[in-house]
Formats: sequence, structure tokens, C-alpha cells
Amino acid sequence: MVTLADIEEASDRIRNHIIRTPLIYSPTFSSMCEAPVYLKLETLQRAGSFKIRGAMNKVLCHRAEIGPEGVVTASGGNHAQGVAVAAQTAGVSATIVMPESAPLSKQEATRHYGAEVIIHGKNLQESLEYAQHLEKRGALFIHPYDDPEVIAGQGSISLEIYKDLPETDHIIVPVGGGGLISGIAIAAKELFEQVQIIGVQAAACPSMYRAYYSGRVEEISSEISIADGIAVKTPGEITLSYVHRFVDNMLLVTEDQIAEAMRLLLERKKVIAEGAGATPLAALLTGTIPLKKENTIVLIISGGNVDNTLLERVIRQGLLEKERIMRISVCIEDMPGSLAKLLGVIARCRGNILDIDHVRGGRNLPLFTTRVDLEIETRGTDHIEQINNALEKEGYHSRVR
Repeated sequence: MVTLADIEEASDRIRNHIIRTPLIYSPTFSSMCEAPVYLKLETLQRAGSFKIRGAMNKVLCHRAEIGPEGVVTASGGNHAQGVAVAAQTAGVSATIVMPESAPLSKQEATRHYGAEVIIHGKNLQESLEYAQHLEKRGALFIHPYDDPEVIAGQGSISLEIYKDLPETDHIIVPVGGGGLISGIAIAAKELFEQVQIIGVQAAACPSMYRAYYSGRVEEISSEISIADGIAVKTPGEITLSYVHRFVDNMLLVTEDQIAEAMRLLLERKKVIAEGAGATPLAALLTGTIPLKKENTIVLIISGGNVDNTLLERVIRQGLLEKERIMRISVCIEDMPGSLAKLLGVIARCRGNILDIDHVRGGRNLPLFTTRVDLEIETRGTDHIEQINNALEKEGYHSRVR
């Protein structure tokens, strides 16, 4: 049974090896929710996520008994990097089994921290089984979430929140296997007078959500999620017991809600959060959490290890949805000066060309005509209408694509 005392000991043990991450007030999100909102930025933690806390506590608890085989674990990303950094700090070797679906950026980051990376398994469960096989060689196995010492390390976050903001009323936490929310909830329920602990999962992979309401741990089928860091098909047995005891509510958020939260964190707070890390804000902005104006809310922004190509897609999708980007096709005469004339119309409307493609000889395209596909940065709906009106006035017939 993990206790507040265990978490306090873990906090003392890892203090010199982690970053005490900031808790920052957000005027924007506070205004949107009509209640004080703070962000606990584990995006600024070593290795880019909270995972170093639990991994470091586990390694330091057993440092004297770790042999030449070092430590072994399985992870799709953040836990892998956390264990790699913890092992490197303690001067022991680390072997990380990662599923085939693990992002290349996270694979390379894990290798960068000195770990041996083995790609094995189509999903995390298969990777875990292989890592437990390697454990038999004498390595210390570090479970990503279902381990008391890992849970105690993650709970150190609550101690920092309490010291910085003892009036906290709600803590909203991303949930995958349940290690983070278990540690936070165990400590918070002892430290804060009337705190509500709210867990958030991606609707694409609601394993802990289902277990929370059914009382049973079972593997579920899931869809691909932008919140890959919490896309855990089977929650922990140990963690479920803590979640049942200490967590007040569990919510689901959609992929679109997660993506919008990622964009808002980037635009309004200049915080790069991965999908999992953005789920607390996504849940808060749904308006389904009962709040009073005097409530103080803390969002655990759990990590910032987002793949660059995914982040680009999230931003671009948001710009398209908000009509900050327009995509049109325009047919022009295939002769000198025609393209310059078209672009001049757009330039006079202060539209910024992001991408342009010339298509000749397409189906149903007249012989002496070329189609120009344009992607234009705009200021929004009114600006798009202004550009379309200007094009129509000059005799162009544009088609949205």
C-alpha cells in the first residue's frame, strides 16, 4: 500500500535528480472557465515528461542490487526516456523494449540517453511480455505504471503543488495505465482539504475509464489516438485499486478536443504539449466539470514529447478549421503573365501564399489552360470572403479544395 509517507520519501530521494517544475497561472484559461486555472508544466521536466520521477525512484530504491544486466522496461515513449535517463544518472545500463508503432523521434531520444532499444511487438502488451522475458537474465524490471515505487515517485507532483498552491480544489490528470493519477491522488487526498481528483482518457482508448466504472481490468480494443502516451489497452491492477479509492471522476475526450487543446496551449501559453499532456485542458473546456468561480484548478500538463510531423498536422488542421488557411483551385490562361496577374490580386488582399502548384494537362482541362492550386494564409472568414470577391471581380472562378 503506497502512503503519503512513501511519496514524501520518494520526493526526498529523487529531489536532486529531477526538475521542480513550475506551476503557472493562465489568465486566458481562467477567463474561459471563469475560475482560476494553473498549469503544472511537466513538459519542462527532464526527458520531457513526468515519467522520470517514478523511474528515478525505482532505480534509486534498488541501486545497490542492480547487476551488470542493468534495468529493463517496455514503453512506447515517455517511460522509455524516463528509465533511460534514470539509469544513466545512476550509472547502470538500460534495455528498453518498444513496440513497432513507437514514434521514431521517441526511439531516437531513448537511444540518445544511452539505452539499448529493442523493437519488439505490435503493441505495448507484447513489448511488456518480452521485457519480462529479458528480466529473467537478471535485469531489474521497471513497470511503466503498475509498480508501488513508480507510483510513489509520480506522487511527488502533489507535494510540489501543495507547497505552491495549497488552496487547490481540483486536480485534472491524464490517465493511461494509472500510475500518475494514483500517485497524485494518494498524496492529494491527504494534503488538501476538499480536493477533487479528475482523470481524463482519450475516448479512442478508454481502458481505465471502463475499469473505473466496471470494477474490472480487461484488455480493450482501441483506435489510433493523438494521445499515444496514454493509449494503454490494459490498465494496472494495482493502479485501479487506487483510482477506485481516491479518484472522484473519470472523463473521456475526443481526438478533436485533444487537438484543439494542444493548439490552445501552443497559441495562448507557448507550451508545446503532446496529446496526452493536453487532455486535462481538453476536459476542462468541455464544460462538463462542475465548477464554482472560487474553485482553483490545476491541470497536469504531463509531457511535451510530441512528434514534429504530428504537431505540424495538428496546427495545420486547426488553421483550416478556423479558416486561417484557404485552399482554392483557379484556372488561368497558359501564357506569360497570367500567374503574376492572379497572384497580384491575392497580394492586394494581403493574402499570404503558403503553397502553389501548377497543373497542366489535367482531365477536363482545356488545352491552353492551366490549373493553379493555392494554399493561402488568411485572417479568417471575412478575409477569405474578401479574397474570393476580389478574384470574382477580376473574372476568376475559384473552387474550394
